Amino acid sequence: MAIGVGTTAATTQYSGARKTDIRAMSIATMLFFMWGFLTCLNDILIPHLKGIFDLNYGQAMLVQFCFFSSYFIFALPAGKLVEWRGYKGTMVIGLLVMAAGAFLFLPASTAASFALFLSALVILAAGITSLQVAANPYVANLGPPETSAARLNLAQAFNSFGTFVAPFFGGALILSSTQATQERLQSFSAAALQQYRMEQASSVRLPYMGIGLTLVLLAISFAVLKMPTMDFTRDIRPGELDADTTGDSIWKHPVLLAGALGIFVYVGAEVSIGSFLVNYFGLPDIAAFSERTAAKYVSLYWGGAMIGRFIGSWLLTKLKTSTVLGTAAVVAFGLVVMSILTHGHTAMWAILAVGLFNSVMFPSIFTVGLSGLGPLTSKGSSLMVAAIVGGALIPLAEGHLADKIGVQHAFVIPAVCYIYIALFGYLGGRRAEREVGLA
Repeated sequence: MAIGVGTTAATTQYSGARKTDIRAMSIATMLFFMWGFLTCLNDILIPHLKGIFDLNYGQAMLVQFCFFSSYFIFALPAGKLVEWRGYKGTMVIGLLVMAAGAFLFLPASTAASFALFLSALVILAAGITSLQVAANPYVANLGPPETSAARLNLAQAFNSFGTFVAPFFGGALILSSTQATQERLQSFSAAALQQYRMEQASSVRLPYMGIGLTLVLLAISFAVLKMPTMDFTRDIRPGELDADTTGDSIWKHPVLLAGALGIFVYVGAEVSIGSFLVNYFGLPDIAAFSERTAAKYVSLYWGGAMIGRFIGSWLLTKLKTSTVLGTAAVVAFGLVVMSILTHGHTAMWAILAVGLFNSVMFPSIFTVGLSGLGPLTSKGSSLMVAAIVGGALIPLAEGHLADKIGVQHAFVIPAVCYIYIALFGYLGGRRAEREVGLA
């Protein structure tokens, strides 16, 4: 049953309200938690599936490629869904699609099929894409425009809480068994190898069944809750971008386009680092951790982002977004370079500390990119969400590079990404601030 949002005379319309709607904000942050939790579970799935199916780094990164490609494929349809069913209806449908993807992990584990696992991730991410398209601008517009970055940072803090919890959850339930070495795998017969893969893959059944049921319950709960609607619902579709009666177009907003590229490289950098941490910490000259131990330290990477977003939510009410974003990117670049050039616990803690400075990047880039768009806000939001495809392409590139030069030196790719983010923060952010000030 499809559930939408009616627009009646009694319905409050929001477009930069003078006061933040605390109740609606609280409800929306639950969605941020769920998609953060599920996205971060990929960091645990990658080494698990890599061991089960004897994959190289490039092949293992197909997990992130399939997951984040969904953002590019489904962001534009999700924008249309917002126009058709409203923000609340899109959130409910997104939760149900996510549940379908989670339930598909059951046949994937039973068949021990890597292709089925990838299919499940595509469907799961399609639902998350719908939530992103709807929830990000929804939260940004639940109060005064001048505090939209702080509001989105606060919601993203709960997203980071989900990413902080997920590695503990996945490490305990998914990485609970000891995998065979590559030499032992090669000694198995075809039948024995398939049986081994089925046994190892079975560890995902209980976690993802529980996740699927939770998502269904959340969808039902959201369907019956009354939430405010927005009055800037628009779509982004190729061929219709210039159909606005004002003659305006998102392609005439260079800060938005630069921000979309900023989202592309930011998500690519963050996902690339998180995806390799378990394997990185297992290297003898870094920490020599087991997968299960390394998973606990992955939580610190995402936990740093969580703490940073709570701090950033306050900091962005005191300082300009451009200054905070640019400075955070410069520090993140320095930490990645430090991890590349050192060894042992110095390299480990340097890469973990990047999470703290990642914290303010996504919401800051998002709000700077959308600043001053007015009726084009939903179009801009869909474009920004589509740019999350960077999480598919950049980790895949890093995976192939890691197969050639090793995991540690392959971190040069996210280092380059942070250089662009710093430039966007200092230059694009200040231009946006000037334009909004003039408006």
